[in-house]
Amino acid sequence: MKKIAIDAMGGDFAPKAIVEGAVLAASLLPEDYQIVLIGKQEALLDSLHGLDYPKGSIEMVFASDVIEMHEHPTRAFSQKPNSSIGVGFKLLKDNQVQAFCSAGNTGAMMVGSLFTLKTVGNLQRPPIAGYFPLIDGTFSLMLDIGANADCKPEVLMQFAELGSLYGKFALNMVNPRVGLLNIGEEEQKGSVSTQAAYQLLKNNKKINFIGNVEGRDLFNGKADVIVTDGFTGNVLFKMGESLYEYAVTKNINDPLINKMNYEIAGGSPIIGVNGNVIVGHGISSPLAIKNMIFLAKNQIESKVTEKIKEVFLN
Repeated sequence: MKKIAIDAMGGDFAPKAIVEGAVLAASLLPEDYQIVLIGKQEALLDSLHGLDYPKGSIEMVFASDVIEMHEHPTRAFSQKPNSSIGVGFKLLKDNQVQAFCSAGNTGAMMVGSLFTLKTVGNLQRPPIAGYFPLIDGTFSLMLDIGANADCKPEVLMQFAELGSLYGKFALNMVNPRVGLLNIGEEEQKGSVSTQAAYQLLKNNKKINFIGNVEGRDLFNGKADVIVTDGFTGNVLFKMGESLYEYAVTKNINDPLINKMNYEIAGGSPIIGVNGNVIVGHGISSPLAIKNMIFLAKNQIESKVTEKIKEVFLN
């Protein structure tokens, strides 16, 4: 039995939206999968009351505490070991579940990933990866999109290697083309950090580096994997979300803009740690939660985390 744990207390509309999303997923998952809802007993029982789902498809694990959105991630994680996030990471570390998802405090999810699971091999900083929509209806992979605001050139190079591996094994990309997000195509363009990163990427035989990519290249699929710092990546993704929200208010129905809806991917993987961890948007709806669970399923079945371990531990 493969188990996907989800923090039922995380998110602006928890636990109702989380539980409803889990029920949506439970009805579609294969019989050898089980969803593990983690949260306060009364809240879980109340939210599940009256909902229909296949027998045995949902399990509950009770947690007495909750890490709220506004709390300091490191302090809250250490002071609340019995929080839904803390319990989720314990289950994942002990291999009682094969993936852990949360739409709660992203900082606490990073802390749990770093201190409970730890990074793989010599990896310095695990990134959060996002699915960036393309004109042809597919997605490219962008990393980082928020975990690391400032990145040294060596860290950007590791992002490139991680993104290439994730693209190959989780997204079935053939020899993924890796591009460095910059303000020009020329090798000498950009900040001191990106210029230095370019040299590292250019000489890295582990990746298929195609050079710099500009903002105007993002939607046309010039690169399969786009490397950037978490500050820039986060701004781009949130701008895309706001564009989608604006389009909805104007009744604009455009295939590309529609894919900027955060619900489509459902979540974003934290790559490079010893376990499958997915973080979701704080405003996650039931649809987003359902899709986040299926993103976790894909990550489990692709064995991408194991593939990354093989590379970074050798």
